[in-house]
Amino acid sequence: MKKVLFAGVAASAMIAGNAYAQDLMFAPGEGDFHWDSYQAFADANDLAGQTVTITGPWTGNEKERVEKVFDYFEAATGATVEYSGSDSFEQDIVISAEAGSAPNLAVFPQPGLAADMAKRGLLTPLPEGTADWVAENFAAGQSWVDLGTYADQDGNDQLYGLFYRADLKSLVWYVPEAFEEMGYEIPESMEDLKALTQQIVDDGGTPWCIGLGSGAATGWPATDWVEDLMLRTQPASVYDQWVTNELPFNDPAVIGAINEFGWFARTDGYADGGAEAVASTDFRDSPTGLFELPPKCYMHRQASFIPAFFPEDVEVGTDADFFYFPSYAEKDLGNPVLGAGTLFGITSPSDATNVFLEFMKLPIAHEAWMAQGGFLTAHAGVNTGLYNTDSERAMGEILQGATTFRFDGSDLMPGEIGAGAFWTGMVDYTTGASAEDVTAAIQSRWDEIK
Repeated sequence: MKKVLFAGVAASAMIAGNAYAQDLMFAPGEGDFHWDSYQAFADANDLAGQTVTITGPWTGNEKERVEKVFDYFEAATGATVEYSGSDSFEQDIVISAEAGSAPNLAVFPQPGLAADMAKRGLLTPLPEGTADWVAENFAAGQSWVDLGTYADQDGNDQLYGLFYRADLKSLVWYVPEAFEEMGYEIPESMEDLKALTQQIVDDGGTPWCIGLGSGAATGWPATDWVEDLMLRTQPASVYDQWVTNELPFNDPAVIGAINEFGWFARTDGYADGGAEAVASTDFRDSPTGLFELPPKCYMHRQASFIPAFFPEDVEVGTDADFFYFPSYAEKDLGNPVLGAGTLFGITSPSDATNVFLEFMKLPIAHEAWMAQGGFLTAHAGVNTGLYNTDSERAMGEILQGATTFRFDGSDLMPGEIGAGAFWTGMVDYTTGASAEDVTAAIQSRWDEIK
């Protein structure tokens, strides 16, 4: 640590003399950030008078937080970063790119739009060597390379996306006090999770709260279950083929994953209220059973955002906690993680833009948002001790332990499938239709839109 702090002191002196320096959140040399690599970056780059323009989906508090990260780039290089956030980013970036007035960089909230723009020639491939760097420096690095690689106008694969902020879906929420009272332990494998599910029933309780209701989007929570279970029953390559329909939707692998979900949602006594209640309960209301006395359920599988719908007095880390939705020990498929993430893509290249992307590879570019909260990263070189909360640190460590990372599959499918037939099909399945009939209907719809 002395070496890091010494380098940080040098960086502090250098930046203090930089006329372009900002009021940084954490002065270089302060805390356990990676100041040494930041110092080296600052020494190597002088961009005084140059500007990097960026647009993305971050507004409000998120815009304020990311701009504090960009302050470090400005202080190190003398450049100016102009960031504009928009709630209609997806429409705005296409219009500006088609008009030839796009900013240098766009921050895409998911890969679908980036892939489409790359195919149309509206994105520039990332600098040579970026793919190797990502593979070596991100947890499950090749997964992130694959997720940022798209076909260009000639059909050749190129790396277009550098991922930054990640979101995590492979979580099971529970109440520690309820587990302790019953003597339940956190399951280490899917086999253990299934055994715990049966044990809770044997003890007279209900293991799961599940709700698929979401207005016009009813059914989507079940698609997340299926995606997580596909990654736990099949290799990632099969998951990828399923998402693109290279693997038919009614393939036995998909039918098997849906029936795995049915084991949790349709087995008598496993889900609060039974299958009919699962299909009709709003997903925002479904976790409340965890907090009733006695508990109406002991576990709830949902993404990292769900605490927003917990009762107001619930404190995550104390009154509620989570564990990794585990993989099967017997299948030897590693530790897959389902989630999402934002990626930087080049929409108007420049030398300063390439230097900015080098900055985004530095641990400090991630640590500076980690310390503010509301941020997870797959960058394996960061100090996880800098996460703002214990819960975010635990989620970050799940990402660090991932052997495979994949995006929400339904978000990558054509809208009529991923945000249509798949949603409604899962409601039909939950209320009694067979997985074979449901998947055949979804595949038929996919064939119609090809």
